[in-house]
Amino acid sequence: MSQETKTMSFQPSQTHNTIQNILQSCSKLVEAGDIHESDSTISELVKFLDSLSDAALSDPNNEPAQNDAFDALTEIHWYICSPSLAQEVVDALSFELPKAVSKFAGISNRFMDMAISIIDQFLEKCGPRDMLSILCNTLGYSSNMTKAASYIVPPLSGLSKVFTSISRRHFEQVQVAVPIILNVLKAVALDSDDADDAELEGVFNRAVGIAKSIYEVCNKLDGVSNEKLRALLGLYVLQCLALLSASISYKDSTCHLLVLELLQISSYCGLTYLGLLTTFDVETVAGFVFGEDKDVHMSCLSHVKHGAALSVVWGLVSKEVAHASKENLEAIKDELHNNRTKRWEAIGTLKHVLSFVNFPWELKKHTINFLLCITDGCISRECLDEHSEWSSYMPNIFSALQAIKMIIMYAPEPELRKKSFALLKAVLADIPDTQRLDILKALITNTDSSPMIAIFFDLVRREMHMEVCSSTSVKEAPDSNNETHPNMSFWTPSVLELVESVLRPPRGGPPSLPDESDAVLSALNLYRFVLMTESTGKTNRTGVLSRSNLLKAYNEWLLPLRTLVSGIMTENKNDYDQLAVDTVCTLNPLELVLYRCIELVEEKLKQSPT
Repeated sequence: MSQETKTMSFQPSQTHNTIQNILQSCSKLVEAGDIHESDSTISELVKFLDSLSDAALSDPNNEPAQNDAFDALTEIHWYICSPSLAQEVVDALSFELPKAVSKFAGISNRFMDMAISIIDQFLEKCGPRDMLSILCNTLGYSSNMTKAASYIVPPLSGLSKVFTSISRRHFEQVQVAVPIILNVLKAVALDSDDADDAELEGVFNRAVGIAKSIYEVCNKLDGVSNEKLRALLGLYVLQCLALLSASISYKDSTCHLLVLELLQISSYCGLTYLGLLTTFDVETVAGFVFGEDKDVHMSCLSHVKHGAALSVVWGLVSKEVAHASKENLEAIKDELHNNRTKRWEAIGTLKHVLSFVNFPWELKKHTINFLLCITDGCISRECLDEHSEWSSYMPNIFSALQAIKMIIMYAPEPELRKKSFALLKAVLADIPDTQRLDILKALITNTDSSPMIAIFFDLVRREMHMEVCSSTSVKEAPDSNNETHPNMSFWTPSVLELVESVLRPPRGGPPSLPDESDAVLSALNLYRFVLMTESTGKTNRTGVLSRSNLLKAYNEWLLPLRTLVSGIMTENKNDYDQLAVDTVCTLNPLELVLYRCIELVEEKLKQSPT
């Protein structure tokens, strides 16, 4: 037999002896009251266990290393189970061993099961209250783990048993642990690049198990404690739902099953679809649960609003989920379609699904379809009596439009981009006339994409055209001065400011061509439309026909742009390189509109008094 074979066959008993010797030494030192030396011995044990887990994790095909590691865990388990083991020894080991044995969970399922069994033994011998802080500390250590997804499964499993074993002060104990659990879940689900679907499914299986345990605890309580714990459970479920939806494949059947279990619990917490979309306030619920410490815990609730929106979206995905939630989606759609303020609140909530890059496109697609249903045909032509009513919703509506814009730009399917554009127009139509131009201006200002800016300019032109058509077809009652006042909220000098923002960018100099050609072409088309319409109607609402504005447009916008375009066209016209050909083709329509604008302005300058 070779020396290598002898070493391999001897290794398991060597590991067994090493672990046994360290544990026996630790027991003697603890029972003798030698705290310093016992701590040192426990540290030695942890280092030895770490070396075994590192060796097994670094090479999954190293069978001797795997056997060594499992022998070590088996010996630990046998030792902790011993009925003759002194309680003070168990207590001393309980502070470090849960962390050490949890590291083995990433090797395979049998290691994970053994780690969970060891933690269960500590729970049985140390009691739930002591183990609560120990397991929370174990979870907090997960940021140092390369295999954090598997590492956190044993302590999560332990905590689900801790919650149901606590005999008093249930709410206070759960309140301490839940933020720690959620922060760890967030790190594993969103910040870990190593975890695969199988590992994450194991994590969220345990996370759902935690929710079920809290549900059991709720049933033991009544009064304010019950109300607070149910509120905390609701926050926990919504945060878990968001993290689950962002990390596990949408097409995975396990994902759908876990979602179903979470939403069954959310129904128990009194969370209804309509309430989640329109009145659910994370700040208020967090204040009720955490009191003055609310702000400390807000980081662990950063995706609760996402979860609130997803509760409804998953109901659209699965009839089984909607049935389990006892919700009538058609009635909710009708309610939101017929109630403007509730509709705006729902848009502000559902934007979280559209804006979060981690969510799958399938969920975004269902969200777009739902929003199209509730905004279809909703046109706010009336002016609100109270400006404050609109202003309170404006930030959410604007951010929702920003999210829809990103779907239009980046959705992988043409059909989804088309639907998103239809939704963009529907949401804009739902905004009061007096505010719609301001929203479009803000969208243009906060967009870097030239094609998207072009789309917004075309929408401005479309709105202006509709107002002109409306003003000529609808006879309004004259006032005391025999003048009519049609709704012309887009026909203001602000439109010229928009045009200037593209043709003479705030950063200085002419626009960058051909990169910004789409935006420049749309700005020129808008300017030409305004100039021709004001001339035909003999009006000057925008100020476009005033001599000062004509000169400004001619000297500061159009002539510098003509110089730039002419130079680029001359440089590329005789070059047959593909890039040069593309540049000429891109600038051809822009050049035509530019020269038409110059001709129109020159005509108006000849007609206007000097």
